[in-house]
Amino acid sequence: MSLFEDYEGRIPQVNKALKEYGFAEGEKGLQEARDLCKARGFDPYEICQSTQQICFEDAKWAYVLGSAIAIKEAEKTGDKTGSTAAANIGKGLQAFCLPGSVADDRKVGLGHGNLGARLLSEETQCFAFLAGHESFAAAEGAIKIAANANKVRKNKLRVILNGLGKDAAQIISRINGFTYVQTKFDYFNGEGTDKALTVVKEIPYGNNPERLIVKCYGADDVREGVAIMW
Repeated sequence: MSLFEDYEGRIPQVNKALKEYGFAEGEKGLQEARDLCKARGFDPYEICQSTQQICFEDAKWAYVLGSAIAIKEAEKTGDKTGSTAAANIGKGLQAFCLPGSVADDRKVGLGHGNLGARLLSEETQCFAFLAGHESFAAAEGAIKIAANANKVRKNKLRVILNGLGKDAAQIISRINGFTYVQTKFDYFNGEGTDKALTVVKEIPYGNNPERLIVKCYGADDVREGVAIMW
């Protein structure tokens, strides 16, 4: 049984990354990468699975490879900052992008790593999700981002889950223990400006600070959603 989906198509590119960082090829090399991470006190495979339990196997192993690359780079350069580690994790994610795919062509793996780097940078104050029909998956991601990014940040990252209807936003807030933010938008006088947006009330659900830091906004219209993003 293959270690992950589309194994034959992905493994040449994965092997190239494994070899570059001193690991064996194939399953043996990926296990070496995972063992390296475990020796440092964490398991990217398990972290990925606990974040999104229905994720594919290739995602779990991509984070294993990326994390191992981040460790190797930190040992070589001495740069152990979270933002640099995130960017290096992106190299592992990119190695798992199927050659010829849109993800490979657009460097989605590197993009994810660079996004993580920005979220760990103190210059970034807020991260807003645009959630739609995949809102529960976005909620799970929001929890992990808020919980883990703030472990290495001096200033807390504000995480916003936006793009839902108001009722859906409140339901998801209650289920996940987020802070629900009810807003009102002036459609007659304020199109195109955040001045038309008023926060009516905020309702914290639960007492877990890692979850309450995620504010969940609902929008009746795209214009209101844009104002919330501002």
